[in-house]
Amino acid sequence: MYEPIKSLLWEILTTHLTTAESEWLEKQGVAHPLELMTAFVAAPRFLSKRFVQPSPEQAAELDNLIEGFSVEGWSFVRLSRVWLLSCLDASNQEAYCRHIETLFDTAEMNELVALYSALPLLAYPEQWLFRATDAVRSNMGVVYEAIALGNPYPYHHFSELAWNQLVLKGIFNDKPLHLIYGLEERSNEKLVLTLSDFAHERWAAGRWVAPQVWRLTSKFLNETLLEDMKHLFQSDVEYDQQAAALACFHSNYEPALQLLASYPHLEKVVNNHHITWTNLEFSDLNTYVSKP
Repeated sequence: MYEPIKSLLWEILTTHLTTAESEWLEKQGVAHPLELMTAFVAAPRFLSKRFVQPSPEQAAELDNLIEGFSVEGWSFVRLSRVWLLSCLDASNQEAYCRHIETLFDTAEMNELVALYSALPLLAYPEQWLFRATDAVRSNMGVVYEAIALGNPYPYHHFSELAWNQLVLKGIFNDKPLHLIYGLEERSNEKLVLTLSDFAHERWAAGRWVAPQVWRLTSKFLNETLLEDMKHLFQSDVEYDQQAAALACFHSNYEPALQLLASYPHLEKVVNNHHITWTNLEFSDLNTYVSKP
């Protein structure tokens, strides 16, 4: 897997590189590990401050190689650093892990972003689990985003407790939840019940709850959560009504389906797939203010 990913990242990079940048970066990719690590740190001195825009074909190929992995909106330096990490020789586990740990121990914020972004590409994935869960607790928003958004590492390796902490922090901090890979698949009853309590607190304060929160409830709807659905259906916010309709529609809980049937206009649009969870994917949430 690693060579195809390395080649694809280089292909994406070369659409943005000047000749001088290409020559410098290519030279660092085959350098001794200590020189490569130095290049990882020094990259902003040699590379321009631009942003990467992979083609639709490149983005699709990347997702095919590592499902859920995205470089959309990355800086050129960030992608270059991740590519450099993919060039590290992983044949000697002790040496490889020591090099990566050294980078983590000495990293400033943007270097941490690159390191956490690279986790799906690094060898010996279990070795980085402590680092990854520690990133969830970071007070640096860009570091949290690097591990949580467009990054499949947590989905594959986090415990249920660590996963729930990642999702909850995203919700508490108004992050775009739809960019958390595996959000629905790893939904669990403990998380859903916590989210219900959280929603009640928000409602009591006259605040909104992001509609994607309710995407997690369908498999766990019960008598208690059905009251939340009733609240959403009765909301004067259209997104709340649509979220309730979708949550009930995708549930196997008969009372939820009956509740949806009592709102025939919403039942019709979800049955005809005129409303999907994709329609409720927002990057700018701002749920800390009063209802929209």
